[in-house]
Amino acid sequence: MRVGVTGADGLLGSTLVPLWRTAGDEVVAWTLADFDVTDGPAVLRAVRAAEPDVVVHAAAYTAVDRAETEPELVMRVNRDGAAHVAAACDAVGARCVYISTDYVFGGEAAAPIPVDAPLRPAGVYARSKAEGERALAGRRGMLIARSGWMFGPHGANFVDTMRRAAAEGRRVRVVNDQHGAPTSARLVAEVLWALVRGGASGVRHVVAAGATTWFEVARVAYAAAGADTGLVEPCTTAESGRAAPRPRYSVLDAAATVRDVGRPLPAWEDHVRAYVRTGVLPGLGLIGGADR
Repeated sequence: MRVGVTGADGLLGSTLVPLWRTAGDEVVAWTLADFDVTDGPAVLRAVRAAEPDVVVHAAAYTAVDRAETEPELVMRVNRDGAAHVAAACDAVGARCVYISTDYVFGGEAAAPIPVDAPLRPAGVYARSKAEGERALAGRRGMLIARSGWMFGPHGANFVDTMRRAAAEGRRVRVVNDQHGAPTSARLVAEVLWALVRGGASGVRHVVAAGATTWFEVARVAYAAAGADTGLVEPCTTAESGRAAPRPRYSVLDAAATVRDVGRPLPAWEDHVRAYVRTGVLPGLGLIGGADR
């Protein structure tokens, strides 16, 4: 299979590209140096030249708090960029896989959120990703894959922040009233590979099993690092003083994904503990090898 990947040097792309190559796919890795997703003609030229069977659109503006200060740029990248990639895929007959987020939901739920739940984004970043989803709606063969709380070795993320804090023996205050499931980039990359190979289309949720708070994630990370968990103190979202709104509850229902993949997804604690201890993201057995 010939695959194009936007955002190939990002948190997900840096894991996905080598992993899919290990699986035997021919992967064309695109970064911002290759083209800007806000430039529709440039996107089309790159996709035409690559002649992919599938394009995984992982490029995005992800600075959630800064997004509140530059909404036009965020929309150009996340909304218009998705529309450009989708249109280019249509032009060459390629399938489009769009990486979306738990932020498209407002956080009012009290049980795992199904794939067909209404979108209620709050904040500029969240609205831009919801608009990106709408740009793909109804297109032939499209796949929207929502994830959240992603971590891994190739980009800024909460688990790495806690790894460093634990190693330094620092006291931290962490939000304890937001609920989700930390999900490794390796898990997302392998599951996406299986979904694409299996011909999945529509919307899927790709997240680790279970639910927790950022506070509990920090405690698990500190314990795995051999640090004093008493150094982790709880605080509320309001006390954290972040500029952008966060969903209070964004646990995603991955039942359809589990059926497609044919195996349960791992508990979030397993990958967090393993990564903190070793710096390596555990595999699922769908693709061989280990990502560093």
